[in-house]
Amino acid sequence: MPHEILATFTDLDAMAVDVTTGSGHQLRLEAAGDDGSGGGAGPKEAILAALAACTSMDVASILRKKRQRPTTYQIAMSGDTATEYPKVFTRISVEHRVSGTVEPEALRRSIELSATRYCPVSAMLAASVRIEHRYRLEQDGAAPRSELVVVTGPP
Repeated sequence: MPHEILATFTDLDAMAVDVTTGSGHQLRLEAAGDDGSGGGAGPKEAILAALAACTSMDVASILRKKRQRPTTYQIAMSGDTATEYPKVFTRISVEHRVSGTVEPEALRRSIELSATRYCPVSAMLAASVRIEHRYRLEQDGAAPRSELVVVTGPP
């Protein structure tokens, strides 16, 4: 099934593009820094946001099937960028921050399945970018637990 997007360049001075998705949703993307006002997310930020949304939806769904109910769930992303144009991402770090009564192995496996099997955004990016997937789990009365789950992408 094809996915359709209509991007309309709406503001030359702000370097702003209004995007309408095939499902009718709208986004505003703008150039960062000297090229634009920064009033909207930049295209590379949107890529990280798409990865965060994709993997978090997978992980939440898998945790629900495993009858795991986190109290809170956030994803922190960071990306290193090449210094030369086109300044692509060279490494992305994904940290799933979870609190509540969640079994560490259930969380680990949910992240692994998203990163290696289910998330199409992760699969597309991993074709050219090293992506580190980890978690930080905080449970009542215990020290926070952090673990590297899987690294995808080229070596």
